[in-house]
Amino acid sequence: MADRVAIYLQDAHPLRDAIGYVQYAEERGFEAVWQAESRLVRDAIVPMAAYAATTERIKIGSGVVNNWTRNAALTAATFLTLDDLAPDRIILGIGAWWDPLAKNVGINRRKPLLAMREHVTVVRDLLAMKHVTFHGEFVHMDGVELDIVHGRREPRNVPIYIGATGPKMLALAGEIADGVLLNYLVSPEYNVRALEQIEKGAKLSGRTIEEIDRPQLVVCSVDSDRKKALDGARKLVTQYLGQQPHIMKASGVSEELLDEIHQVLTWPATEEQIERAMELVPDDVVQLITASGTPDEVRAKVREYVAAGCTCPVLYPLGPDVRLMIDTFANGYSA
Repeated sequence: MADRVAIYLQDAHPLRDAIGYVQYAEERGFEAVWQAESRLVRDAIVPMAAYAATTERIKIGSGVVNNWTRNAALTAATFLTLDDLAPDRIILGIGAWWDPLAKNVGINRRKPLLAMREHVTVVRDLLAMKHVTFHGEFVHMDGVELDIVHGRREPRNVPIYIGATGPKMLALAGEIADGVLLNYLVSPEYNVRALEQIEKGAKLSGRTIEEIDRPQLVVCSVDSDRKKALDGARKLVTQYLGQQPHIMKASGVSEELLDEIHQVLTWPATEEQIERAMELVPDDVVQLITASGTPDEVRAKVREYVAAGCTCPVLYPLGPDVRLMIDTFANGYSA
């Protein structure tokens, strides 16, 4: 395959079907699968374990777990266990979560940058098999280590990627992470500004931006019928416009449209609210922040993200024919 490419899965498919898609993506040369854990619907760890146990080569990343609901020691132990299933194929993707979901389950995401720095620092040390004592504002460890009695005690090769959208978290990711998982539903133009922040952080740790991997989630709705493909992406775009406006603002979507959508959608949104709000979202907004259309059109859009600094598109398949999307990118996106 000429270009790096990966697949992103949420909860749209039964888990056994998702396993089949990951196996097919592996056969067709995909580099990685990233499993979502965002809404309260499907955690990332169980699917990741299923993929790890049923594949041979493909890398498996969390896209992303959060640093609030898992103690840092538990995060390290969980990813150690996944690495036991698929040695050197596991990626820890971690993000700062989002409101109102966090707030509604009782979590106050104060000082998110410091909380992320502490969590990543301790998890990395634990996976390096260090004996950790750490007293921060959010993370406290007293003489803790991964208590391996049976099995491999050597440091584990589990790279840590921070899922970041805002400028400060992007800079932190550039400073302390092995990679940055760039968000979806942003425009290619957003990447230019994002890379400036990542580079700023990388310099603080004596690195160049070329040393920071930058995979990016890209919504991909492909169909021979262009209208059907655009309509397939519109629902997801509408939900994010109403529920995660910080991502939309980062892409330059107008405040007027965001306000209009927000008047219709609440969280969690009903199907009726989503359908009403979809009527407000024009084609140009769908095309701005997704790769939607015919196979040639979606490959061309993905090339825009790569030209703007993405190192590996992580394609989120919309529509019923996931294998069509995989086949569309089986030879990369330069075809």
